[in-house]
Amino acid sequence: MKKVKKINLIDILIQVLLVLAVVFFVLMPFLSVFKESFIIDGHIDLSYYSNILSNKNLLFNSLKLATLTSVFSLIFSTVLAIYAYVSKEKIKKIINLILLITLVSPPFVTSLSYITLFGRRGFITHNLLSLSMNPYNMWGVVFMQTLSYISLNCLILLGYLSTMKNDVINSARSLGANTNSIIMDILVPQLKNGIYTVFLLSFFKSISDFATPSIIGGRFNVLALEAYFEVIANGNLSKASAMNVLLLIPILFVYVLVNFLNKDKSSTSSSNNLSELNIQRNGFVYILFKIIGILILLLLLSLYIAIILSAFTTMKKGSLVFSLDNFLNAKKYMNDAMLRSIVYSLISALFGTFIGMLIGYYLIIKNSKFMKIIDLISNMPYIIPGTFFGLGYLLYFKAPPIMITGTSIIVVLNVLFKQLPFSSRVGNIAMKSIDTDVINSLRDLGANTFYEIKDGIIPNIKPSLRISLINSFTTTMTTVGSIIFLVYPGKKLLTLVMFDVINSGKYGQGSVISLMIMIICIIFNILINWMFGNKIFKERSNYVLRN
Repeated sequence: MKKVKKINLIDILIQVLLVLAVVFFVLMPFLSVFKESFIIDGHIDLSYYSNILSNKNLLFNSLKLATLTSVFSLIFSTVLAIYAYVSKEKIKKIINLILLITLVSPPFVTSLSYITLFGRRGFITHNLLSLSMNPYNMWGVVFMQTLSYISLNCLILLGYLSTMKNDVINSARSLGANTNSIIMDILVPQLKNGIYTVFLLSFFKSISDFATPSIIGGRFNVLALEAYFEVIANGNLSKASAMNVLLLIPILFVYVLVNFLNKDKSSTSSSNNLSELNIQRNGFVYILFKIIGILILLLLLSLYIAIILSAFTTMKKGSLVFSLDNFLNAKKYMNDAMLRSIVYSLISALFGTFIGMLIGYYLIIKNSKFMKIIDLISNMPYIIPGTFFGLGYLLYFKAPPIMITGTSIIVVLNVLFKQLPFSSRVGNIAMKSIDTDVINSLRDLGANTFYEIKDGIIPNIKPSLRISLINSFTTTMTTVGSIIFLVYPGKKLLTLVMFDVINSGKYGQGSVISLMIMIICIIFNILINWMFGNKIFKERSNYVLRN
């Protein structure tokens, strides 16, 4: 009896710690933003809301930008995914490699490439085409956001296509269906749920993005950018809170609408061997998809090639020449920030993965009903704009009971819990794959919670741990929105240093910092996959919004 009581006490203690962590570091910052926006000088005051809504252009611009970006990103991602799916195996591997490389994308990297290629002195517009044009407008932002989201969106759609059995296509071919009919009547309908997911993901990221409009938007202004300026330039936290709450309303509306439409969520199965497909690669639709798909891949590659060229070249006497000056000049910005970014990312990856695993363990394995509420709260940062989450931390942790504003701890906690939704979803899916007989056998042998997790859970969820570690590290290394209000000048991370450098017009040095972030993330990806004894994988996309 004493042994059983000890096990129960351990479980209770762990669950209490999980509850406190999620409540203090997710729920309370979330509620603090609402409180700050509604209560001014101790009284309910809606003046900021009325003031913001009186300028309808801000909210309208945000909605227009998010909608256009989501639609274009959805269309091009669908075209590229279908082209990749029906291509030969070698071509598909090349496409997947390009998508995986471009997936490791620091913030502003596309904006920086856009300036390099299409700016007033851009390589394409000025040097090749001799054009003098203003590229800084809404369409420049739409273009860059669309390209930024294609890699992840395409991998998600390929994950949905991989659930379809080859027999469906082979049967259609046997009945005389041509390639055009297979694409339009079989593959596109198969992507219905994936289309909802991709649109939702693109909408969330676009409407919350303040960095791209700030760099290449010109006079085009959006609510997220104005909220950023209210904190940084004016120090008006109440008005910034009201703006973030208004941003959250369309996000919640789209989230509820998409989940209502997306009732039938298919599960992910193992990928099919594409070489077994009995399909002819011809027809107008296939050729059109192929042309558009190749153009998209070339654009993606050109953006990253532009970063490399910009990092290793400088302009002298009107022409580009090879130089390492950008690296020498960028070194003074990167020394401390690089080490700090790596350490924070490692902490976020390790603890985020561990917490996500524990939530999944108590929710699925232990079948804790109370943990359902905690799981729901832990997923809130997924739909909260980054600036909203960062502002919540700034507001809640500036006073007791937890005063950590201005410390490294608040930054680490912010990035950890901002990425927790992905880790908890991966943990939930992983626990569903555990054979209950293994857990029951350990319990019959008297194993407590520690050994149950150590010997029964961890050995069987290594692929999920790998995915969570890589996602958390990469996302933390490339994050900016949620931490931009929390990091003090002397404690900046690489992404914020890059933001400052680009805004000051030092594009070559910004390219160097961007390149270093990508190299660090790729090295971490390779190391983790080597440690887990697996080749580089693409399953990560299948875990996004799938359960």
